[in-house]
Amino acid sequence: MLRLLVMAIFFALLTYWLHRRLVRAPGLTGRAAWAADAALVTLALLAVAASSVGTTLDPSWARPIGFLGWTWLAVVLYLGLGILLIGLFALGARLVRWMRRRSVTGSDEPADPSKRRVLRVATATLVVAAVGAVAYGTVEAARPRVVDVRVPLRRLPAGFEGTRVALVTDLHVGPARGVDFVRRVVDLVNAQQPDLVVLGGDLVDGTVALAGRDLEPLRDLRAPLGVFGVSGNHEYYADDAMSWLDHWETLGVRTLRNEHVVLTRGGDTIALAGVHDYTAPEPHTPDMAAAVAGIDPETVVLLAAHQPKHVLEARDHGVDLQLSGHTHGGQMWPLRPFVSLANPTVTGLDRFGDTLVYTSQGTGAWGPPVRVGTPPEITLLQLTSDA
Repeated sequence: MLRLLVMAIFFALLTYWLHRRLVRAPGLTGRAAWAADAALVTLALLAVAASSVGTTLDPSWARPIGFLGWTWLAVVLYLGLGILLIGLFALGARLVRWMRRRSVTGSDEPADPSKRRVLRVATATLVVAAVGAVAYGTVEAARPRVVDVRVPLRRLPAGFEGTRVALVTDLHVGPARGVDFVRRVVDLVNAQQPDLVVLGGDLVDGTVALAGRDLEPLRDLRAPLGVFGVSGNHEYYADDAMSWLDHWETLGVRTLRNEHVVLTRGGDTIALAGVHDYTAPEPHTPDMAAAVAGIDPETVVLLAAHQPKHVLEARDHGVDLQLSGHTHGGQMWPLRPFVSLANPTVTGLDRFGDTLVYTSQGTGAWGPPVRVGTPPEITLLQLTSDA
């Protein structure tokens, strides 16, 4: 209840600000102003309700609310950025005109009614651009692409040469996307015929009772070396993370809880370890030492860890390749630089000492089902001993 109250206050203030900048400042009046304000209030109410889809509201009927409400937040992001740019441009133009006027006449600039018309045009252009960018982003987010990545591991045994690992992470189904999206992802993964599937966490936003059915297609994932998964931070937000991991197990996903398994192929072995999310609370804090305990030092170690922040500790424990997600690559331009401030790497293959880490841009989208400039991916990593 407190969370809903905080959300309601936040969106009330946000809506009032948008009213001031998009309705009053350009001088909208009459029916146009009433229509704009009605749209802002309706969308704000949808956004508040969207925050409860998957936790309080059943996605089976409330998912359209979640989709529209969260999508509105993406529009607000671009409206806010545009308003800032318009304000900076207007301030700069005002200073230039003021200095010119003072240098010529020594008096202040008189009011210019054409400024209101310019502001109206700029505001209308901004609204169209923001809605257009988000419309493009919703289409982009709904179309995960398969990204092929060659991963050179110097110590890789001959039996695992060419092994194909499918990495799926950050589905975030529940509030805005559901079982149909998961089915599409599973079909794409199976079409690649991977040898191993790793689910990197943040699969759902919601409770097992309300959103668990959205993961049902995962039971159809097929890989000869198995399907494995680790928790992400969102598994801890709306429900007990262990309940989520237990649910994954019923779908045929072998969850790794600060532990490892030994995989055998062609007479050779490698180890696949997995740790709980970097921010997991007690008693489920990540334990890298426990995850790799007992592994022969000569054995190649793959690590499933939701956040790339684990890589520094993974390097110290002799991990050869870490598979992560979490960052979404920023998800919507221009957020990526801010994401890089909190993560050692944001997307793609990177090296830290003798440890490689691949960070997926994610298969789904958190919050707004929108991606701008960071398309969703299903990663197919091909392991090779060639440098």
